[in-house]
Amino acid sequence: MWYMYQSVHRLVSADAINLALRFTPPMRQFHFSAERLIQAPVEVVYHCLADYREHHRVDGGFLPPAFTRLDVLEGGVGAGTVIRFTAQVGGRSVTRTQQVSEPEPGRVLKESGGGEGSTFTLDRVGDATRLRIDTTLNAPGVEGLLMRWFGARLMQPLYADEMSRLEKYAQAHAAVSVA
Repeated sequence: MWYMYQSVHRLVSADAINLALRFTPPMRQFHFSAERLIQAPVEVVYHCLADYREHHRVDGGFLPPAFTRLDVLEGGVGAGTVIRFTAQVGGRSVTRTQQVSEPEPGRVLKESGGGEGSTFTLDRVGDATRLRIDTTLNAPGVEGLLMRWFGARLMQPLYADEMSRLEKYAQAHAAVSVA
């Protein structure tokens, strides 16, 4: 009887170990949205968002310090642009390559790649612009669980900073465009 228990126990243990070695934690998707009323015309805000060569710079553009690098790999303005950026999020550096599309030119701009991305939707509100950013990120295993619990706390300040900077940048750009 004892021998039979040991054989079954070894078999179960071996199967459990093999299963654990083959197990890959599932990829979880994390969705985050932020919205802000920007005191600048919708055309100017969209122009700033769509022009990656001039306005999405880490040195003199509207990107917050969390973005440590942005390279334009193809194109540069609107649909067909391919970008690679590096950002510090949650104490670690992440690099992504994404393609830009314009599902509704002048209103909706989308960055996507690898099942992740952000959609920027602009609506006119008088002389101002309502900007909404919807982002989907993939995170495996424990990281996915942590993003579910703490992701909004990590992303909210980053998006608030980016939209605040974009507002100031668009206001200055509008003033230059008018002059």
